[in-house]
Order: sequence, then C-alpha cells, then structure tokens
Amino acid sequence: MRDVVTWALVGAGVAVQVFAGLGVVLMRDALDRLHYVGASAIGVALLTAAILVSEGPSLIGLKALLTAAFLLVTGPVLAHATARAIHLHREARR
Repeated sequence: MRDVVTWALVGAGVAVQVFAGLGVVLMRDALDRLHYVGASAIGVALLTAAILVSEGPSLIGLKALLTAAFLLVTGPVLAHATARAIHLHREARR
C-alpha cells in the first residue's frame, strides 16, 4: 500500500512540475510566466510527501522536508521581487 501511495504522489508531483514547466515555456509575457513558477511549489510539496511516505522519518526524509520548506518560503519572495523588477523596468521604459 505504501508503494501505491508513493507512486501516486510522485505521479501527481511530476505532472504538476511538467504543467508548470510548459506554462513557463508557452506563456508570452514574463508576468504570466510567474504564475506558473508559483504553481511549481505544489509539485515540490507532493514530491516531498512521496519521499516522506516512502522513506519515513529518516535523514533523507528530513533533508527533503527542509528543502521543500526552503523552496516554499523563498519561492513567493523571488516571484514578488521578479514581478516588481519587471514592473519598474516597464515604468522606466515609458
């Protein structure tokens, strides 16, 4: 049963990451691309959950949890800073 849950979480996480990657590649505007970068945090959380289900409370599980926490905290900050830089650049060009 643990393997089924692990593979379901991995499949969902990879699907979200592929969707986010396609969104970044296919969108025309940089601000539209940022929306898909933010969605990749869900994929990171799903893949971390898959590692925790598979490995349990171990060193690799702790590392996955810390990596996911770092990405979930810094992702919105990076997206906001990038959006602000794009906005300021567009205002300066006017």
